Amino acid sequence: MLFVIISFVIIIFMELPELMKKRQFRELLAFATFTLIALILSIFYVLRIPIFNPVEVFQYIIKDLLHLNYG
Repeated sequence: MLFVIISFVIIIFMELPELMKKRQFRELLAFATFTLIALILSIFYVLRIPIFNPVEVFQYIIKDLLHLNYG
């Protein structure tokens, strides 16, 4: 897990100064949001915590609610 955190810290320190220097605050917000999501999912993966799979929801909607079968 330490390797994951160190990797993300390196990525942040590589990208953050350029975004701040160019005053790209919307891009900085998007970068921070996606980086945080990726960090959380990476930590869950390393700790073997089950991650929600959105495909299962779509499969339920298509097969059980809409009664569509592809074959």
